[in-house]
Amino acid sequence: MISRREVLAGLGTLAAGIANPLPSIENSQESSFARTSSPLPAKKDFAIPAGLTYLDSAYTHPMPVAAAAALRDWAELRSHLQVASQPKQLINIKAEFAALINANESEISYVPNTSTGENLIVNGLDVDFKSENVVTDALHFEGALLHLQALQQRFGLDLRVVMPRDWRIDLKDLERVVDKKTKLIEISLVAMHNGFQHDLKAVCDLAHAHGAFVYADIAQAAGNTPIDVRASGVDFCACSSFKWLMGDFGLGFLFVKEGLLDRVIQRSQYGYYQARTMESHFLPGDPPSPAAYTFALASNASGHFEVGTPAIGVERVLEQSLPYIRKLGVENILAYRQPMLKRLHQEMPRLGFDPLTPPESTSPLVSFAVKDHKAVQQRLQKASVTARVSERYIRISSSVFNDMKDIDKLLEALA
Repeated sequence: MISRREVLAGLGTLAAGIANPLPSIENSQESSFARTSSPLPAKKDFAIPAGLTYLDSAYTHPMPVAAAAALRDWAELRSHLQVASQPKQLINIKAEFAALINANESEISYVPNTSTGENLIVNGLDVDFKSENVVTDALHFEGALLHLQALQQRFGLDLRVVMPRDWRIDLKDLERVVDKKTKLIEISLVAMHNGFQHDLKAVCDLAHAHGAFVYADIAQAAGNTPIDVRASGVDFCACSSFKWLMGDFGLGFLFVKEGLLDRVIQRSQYGYYQARTMESHFLPGDPPSPAAYTFALASNASGHFEVGTPAIGVERVLEQSLPYIRKLGVENILAYRQPMLKRLHQEMPRLGFDPLTPPESTSPLVSFAVKDHKAVQQRLQKASVTARVSERYIRISSSVFNDMKDIDKLLEALA
């Protein structure tokens, strides 16, 4: 668990920086792990403080400098009460995110965070706690497990949690606990603890064969790992934006397969942002009606899940960061980090750190067991290296601004 002090300390390292224009980037269509011509590492696009090696983007990813500048511009408008004169939205943010995961814009809704999205899905499914079950695994996001276990304790939900073996979730172990009474399988596409990656299509095939649905937490995947909701068949997924989407706290995305709205997923909360039309009937000149307001709800995802004003400042950030990610190319981002991951898998065990991440994993998260976490923290702090260190493990997560020199610096600090 991360304390408030750790949160503030982590954010403090990302505060400085000046705005530089985004470079012109050609989007490569290559899909192999071979090195591409994309301009990585993109160090100049981020304001990482001089001397700091930041390897903790799985916790919170720094904004590109252009995105931070857009946020400062928004704050300037707010501070001078000039919100009405703000520039028009540069891009359709929901459409941009939809393109990132091969969805339709109508299937995308804003949510404040990943956990809200997961709650909306479980509530909207109206699970019968007396006769239906939910299947998940121990590598799923801890906040979602807390939610499901609370439902188990309070309402008697039949919750089936698959434990990892060799730091993986074996599909056969999932198969053993899924049956005709399974309503939902919940997983994290990329596990927050060690970067384990599910075969999302295989999980969806398993669920659909039993008449169940699949929710995927993609917070540790969206923006760094290719996601195709059509090819995988996933029914629902959600993520925040302050991690690999390079956004900020307070705004994320929820995807719901269009054919499931109303038919399977019902509204569990209501607000004026869901309205397609809304008309008052008590002000001077209003058309008469026995109701104070008449309205019609929108039928798309936003009309089902958005109840109020989104975090507009984060929208300004995403106007910059989402096109930036798509210009870099998620396939290129994935390919670029593979040599860094390989070096960590080779060298960390030689330094006495047992691996907790399967060697075949291609996600940006790689974890190792820690015997003396205080000593590890002190060594990294002395070397000005930031990684996630808990009492039991160290998690290293590299991004587009990192390179092999950063990996070597971490290894030298731990040697």
